[in-house]
Amino acid sequence: MSDDTEFEHLLASLGSILADTDDDLSLGSGLRLPTAIDAAAVRSKTGLSQATFARRIGVAVGTLRNWEQGRRSPQGPARDLVALLDRNPRSVEDPLGT
Repeated sequence: MSDDTEFEHLLASLGSILADTDDDLSLGSGLRLPTAIDAAAVRSKTGLSQATFARRIGVAVGTLRNWEQGRRSPQGPARDLVALLDRNPRSVEDPLGT
């Protein structure tokens, strides 16, 4: 398989995995990425304080505050983690809980 073919196969696979999400940002080929995330609403679903939530997801409290106040938004893996917690708030208690 050529590199181009492998890349197209990878895009198709990712697209099919993400196709069932409610997100509306599409990169074509069915590939969808999480859109802006309301970190305050997600944290509220968990019932945790800012300090506890930040510690459990591995970010500084100041970073979380910036997300919640709209000065910044989660990017990359942090965005994906917060999106996951939005769908399943209790997951912050199990594998990430300390």
